[in-house]
Amino acid sequence: MNEQTNQQNSPIPEIFLKPYDPAAHEDKIYKMWEGSGYFNPDNLPGERPETFSIVMPPPNANASLHAGHALFVTVEDIMIRFERMRGKKALWLPGSDHAGFETQAVYEKHLQKQKRSRFDMSNEELRSEIWDFVQENKSIMEDQVRSLGASCDWSRELFTLDDRVIKIVHDTFKQLETDNLLYRGARPVNWCPKHQTSFSNLEVAHEERVSKFYYFKYGPFVIGTSRPETKFGDKYIVMHPDDERYAEYKHLQQIEVEWINGPITATVIKDEAGDPEMGSGVMTITPWHSHIDFDIAKRHDLEYQQIIDWRGKLMSTAGSEFEGMNIADARTAIVKKLDEKGLLVKIDESYSHSVPCCYKCNKEIEPQIREQWFVKTKPLAEKALKAVANKEVTFVTERDERVFKHWMENIEDWPIARQIAWGIPIPAKVCTECGHGMVDLDDSISKCTECDGAVEQDPDTFDTWFSSGQWPLATTNFPDGDDFKEYYPTSVMETGKDIIFFWVARMIMLGLYRTGKVPFKKIYLHGMVRDKKGVKMSKSKGNVIAPSEIQDRFGTDALRMGLMVNNAPGSDMNLDPDKVNAYKKFANKIWNITRFSLDNLNGVDIEATLTASDAANIENELHKAIAEITSQIDKDRYDLAAEKLYAFVWDYFASTLIEESKELLASEDVAIRTSRQRLLAEYLVSSLKMLHPFMPFVTETIWQELPDKLKDQKILMVAKWPSV
Repeated sequence: MNEQTNQQNSPIPEIFLKPYDPAAHEDKIYKMWEGSGYFNPDNLPGERPETFSIVMPPPNANASLHAGHALFVTVEDIMIRFERMRGKKALWLPGSDHAGFETQAVYEKHLQKQKRSRFDMSNEELRSEIWDFVQENKSIMEDQVRSLGASCDWSRELFTLDDRVIKIVHDTFKQLETDNLLYRGARPVNWCPKHQTSFSNLEVAHEERVSKFYYFKYGPFVIGTSRPETKFGDKYIVMHPDDERYAEYKHLQQIEVEWINGPITATVIKDEAGDPEMGSGVMTITPWHSHIDFDIAKRHDLEYQQIIDWRGKLMSTAGSEFEGMNIADARTAIVKKLDEKGLLVKIDESYSHSVPCCYKCNKEIEPQIREQWFVKTKPLAEKALKAVANKEVTFVTERDERVFKHWMENIEDWPIARQIAWGIPIPAKVCTECGHGMVDLDDSISKCTECDGAVEQDPDTFDTWFSSGQWPLATTNFPDGDDFKEYYPTSVMETGKDIIFFWVARMIMLGLYRTGKVPFKKIYLHGMVRDKKGVKMSKSKGNVIAPSEIQDRFGTDALRMGLMVNNAPGSDMNLDPDKVNAYKKFANKIWNITRFSLDNLNGVDIEATLTASDAANIENELHKAIAEITSQIDKDRYDLAAEKLYAFVWDYFASTLIEESKELLASEDVAIRTSRQRLLAEYLVSSLKMLHPFMPFVTETIWQELPDKLKDQKILMVAKWPSV
C-alpha cells in the first residue's frame, strides 16, 4: 500500500520507476512516428524552404539484413533526423533491390534442396517462383529496416522491378543506342560455367593459388602455361619484335610444329605484348579463352575458335580423344600425352598466381567470347571525372576520391547483359542470321535492319548494376515527377566503400548522362563491419552477427551507438557485443537522468532568471557542447559527435552537474533553486534533442513523458535542434 501511495504521489511518470526496457517501447514509438505522417516531408510542420534528401541503397529483397545494412540505416537515419530537426524539408527515399544474379543464386540453393534445377525450368516459371520468394522476403526485410528506426518515407517506397524503374532503364538503353554509346559485339566475357552467366570484371573475385606451371616444346621454342587444356587452338606464336633471339623469324612466317593431336601449321606474330623478360620470351595464344590473347588477335586480324564449352568441358575442337572431358581431367591427360611425345620440358610445382573466380561459387572463371551488349563507358567516365574536378559532387574523404579517379581513368567497356531469368529483360531483337542487335522498346521489329533476316527476342536480362545505377532517377521519378524537380540532385549518397565502382560511379555516369546533373552532391562511404576481432563476417566462419540478435539483447539505440562510436568515414569497424552493452547502460543512464530531473522539475519556471553562475555554466558547458556536436555532424564526423555526446551526457551531465545540483535544488534560496531547475530543464531538453538522431527510441520515449511546457513539439522527431 505504501509503495502504491508513493507512486501515485510521485512527480515523475510511472514508467521511470523501472529501468528502461527497449522491447517495451520501440515498436509503439515507431508506429507513432509512422502514424504522424512526418516521414513524408510534405507533412512536416512549419516553413521549410531548404530541402535535404537521401536515396536509400536498396537492400536485397532475398534475405534478412546483415550488420552492414544496420550501419547504413543508422548513418542515414542520423543524417535525415538531424536535418529534419534543423528545419529542412527532409526526404529519405526507401526501396528494395531485386538484386538480379544475387537473388537467383540464392533461389537456386532452395531449388537444390528440393532436388530441382533452374535448367529444367522455363525462364517464365523461374521468374514466377522467384517473384513469390522475393515478395515474402521483401516484407520481412522492410520490417527489419523499420525496427532499426529508419525514418524514411514509406509512401514513396520503390522496388527495382517496378514499372517505373523498368521504363527508365529501357529509355536509357535506347538513348545509349541513339547516341552511339551502345553496341552488341563478340568480345571476351568472364563466364561462370556453374551459373551459366557472364560477369563484368568488377564482379570477378581473385584468389591467390599455387598451381602447376608447365613448359612444353613448341617447334623450336619453349612455351609455358598453367592451362594446357586451352592449347588445342594455339596456332599463333607471339614474340616481341625487338627480341634479338628471334630476329630470324619474320612476322606472319609459318612453321610446322608437332602438337597435342599431331602436326600443325603455326604462324609467327611479332607484337609488343610479347615479354622478352618472361621465360623464353615466346608465347602461344588462345584468343577465345583469354582477354589478352583476344586483343592480340584483333590487332592482327587472326582467327580464333572455342575450345571449352559453356559448361566447362572440352569441345570437338579438342579432338575425339578429349571431347567432353572436364577441365581438371583433361589437363592431366593432355600433359601425359605431351610427355609421351617428348614435348614436356618441366613442371614448376609451386606456381603462385591470381586465379579469377566466380564471387558466388568460387569456381574458376572461364573467359569466353560471347555476343552481348556493351556500353562505351569512356565518354561517360570523362563527364563524371569533370564533375568531381569541378566539385559538383564531393567525397567526404580524399582517399575515396583518389580511388574513384583511378578507376574512372582506366575504365573499360561495360558488359551489361546477364544470362539469367531474374532481372529486367533487355528490350532488343537479335538477327538469327547475322547476329545484329536492335533495341526494340515496343516489340515492333520483325526483320533485321541490316540483312532483312529473321529476328528473335534477346533472352538476356540487364546487369543489376545497370538498373540500380539509375536508382536516383527512378526514386525521384525522372523526368517529370515533382520529387525530381524538387529533390534532384539529392543531398548525399551514403553507402559502403566496397561498391564505389559497382554502384556509385555508375550512378554518377548515368545520372549525368540522362539529366546533365550529378545525382547527388556529396558521397559518404562507410567501411565494412567486422566481428569483434576484426575478422570479416562470413557464414563459413560462424562469426556472423545479425542486427536482430544485438537488438534483442541490448536494444536498437545501443546497437546504433555501438556502430557509430570509433567508426570514422570509410574505415572498417569491429562490432563487439560488449561494446554495445556499454550503450545499453548508457540508455539506462539517460533514463535515470530524466528520472532525477523530472523528480526535481515539478513546477519549473522555464523563464526563471538564471543566477550568474548558472548562466555562465550554460554558456561554457551546454552551448559549447551543442556547438561542438553540431560542428562534428556538419563535418560528417558522426563518430566524433557520438563520442562527444556520450562524454557530455555521462561524464558531465550525470556525474558532475546532477551531483552539484542536488544541494542547489535543496536550497532555501528561491532564486538559486528556480535557476537550477531552469538550467536542469535546458540540459535535459537539449541533451534529448542532440541524442535523438543517434538514439531515437529512448529519447522519443522520454520526450513523450515530459511536461508540455518543456517541449516545442509534441514529437521529438520534429522538435527544433538546439541552438547556442
